Amino acid sequence: MTKKARVLSGMRPTGGLHLGHYHGVLKNWLQLQETYECYFCIVDWHALTTHYDETHTIAHHVFDMAIAWLAVGIDPNKSHLFIQSKLPEHAELHLLLSMVTPLSWLTRVPSYKDQQEKLTEKDLTTYGFLGYPLLQAADIFAYNADFVPVGEDQVPHIEFAREVARRFNFIYGKDDDHVIITPPQTLLTKASKLPGLDGQKMSKSYHNTIMLEDPPATVEKKIKTMPTDPARVRRTDKGEPERCPVWALHKVYNDEATLEWVQTGCRSAGIGCLECKAPLIRAVNEELEPIQEKMADLKAHPEKVCAALELGAARARVTAQQTLTSVKEVMGLAYPF
Repeated sequence: MTKKARVLSGMRPTGGLHLGHYHGVLKNWLQLQETYECYFCIVDWHALTTHYDETHTIAHHVFDMAIAWLAVGIDPNKSHLFIQSKLPEHAELHLLLSMVTPLSWLTRVPSYKDQQEKLTEKDLTTYGFLGYPLLQAADIFAYNADFVPVGEDQVPHIEFAREVARRFNFIYGKDDDHVIITPPQTLLTKASKLPGLDGQKMSKSYHNTIMLEDPPATVEKKIKTMPTDPARVRRTDKGEPERCPVWALHKVYNDEATLEWVQTGCRSAGIGCLECKAPLIRAVNEELEPIQEKMADLKAHPEKVCAALELGAARARVTAQQTLTSVKEVMGLAYPF
C-alpha cells in the first residue's frame, strides 16, 4: 500500500465558526481527508498569543470548535482531530527549535508588524506573539507533515518553517542527505468566494457573518437586511447585480437558472430586492440544517466529542513522540541514564 502524504492544519479557538470558515477551510478539509493522512489541530496555545487575557472562554470555544468540525463531516476515523495543548511534545519541540532560530527571522515575518498595527488595543510585545510562527513550525514538524494547506497570506509562515527545518537539518544532520525534519510544502488553497453580509470578507471583526449556529429566523433576518445595489432606491428602479453583495452570495449558493432569474429580474426591475433574497435565504438554511442537527446531537452527547478528540490525540501522540525522540537524539539529549 502506498503511504499517504501527511497534511497538518489547525484553527485558533477564538469564537464560533461562520460560513466563511466552512467555505474557506472546512470544505477543503473534507476533500483532503479523502486523499491525505490529515492531522487537524485545535491550536489553543496559538489563541493565547493574542487572547491571553481572555482565557475564561477558551475551554468553551475549544469544545464548540470540535463540535463544529465533527458536524460538518470531519471524520475521526479518517483524520486525527486533537487539541494542541494535550500534546506537550509541541511545546518541547518549540523550545528545542528556539535554540537554533535567529531572532531576526521572527521579526521579519510579515504578520508580526501587521498584526501589531491592526490589533492596537492589544499589548503584543510578548514572546508568545513574536514566537508563534516557530510554535506553528513545531506543530508541523511534530508530524513531519508534507503539506500545509494555507491561503496566500500564510505562505510566509510556511517559508519560515522551511528555513527553520533546513537550518536544523544542516546543524544536526550527519550529512547533506540526512533529513531529520521534513521541510513542509505549501498546499495553496483558493480564497473563499464567500463574502460577508456587507460585501467585505466575512469576519467576526466586521460583524458581517452568518454563523453555523444561526437559526433559520436569524439567517432570514440577516439576509433580508443586507445592503443591495444603491441604485435601487425604489422598487421600480433597475439595478446591476455586480454592484450588489447579495449577488456574490447567490453565485455561491444557487444554480444557473436562479442566477439568470436574478440577473434578468434585477436589471429590468422585474423583481424586488426581497424577492431576490428569498432563494438565497432558502439555500443557506438548507445547507445549515443538517450541520445544525448534527451539532445539536453532539451537544446532547458530549462523550462522542471527547472520544473523537481522545482518539485523535492518542494517534497523534505516537507520531509526535517519534519525531521528538529523533530530534533529541541528533541534539545529544537522548541520555542512556
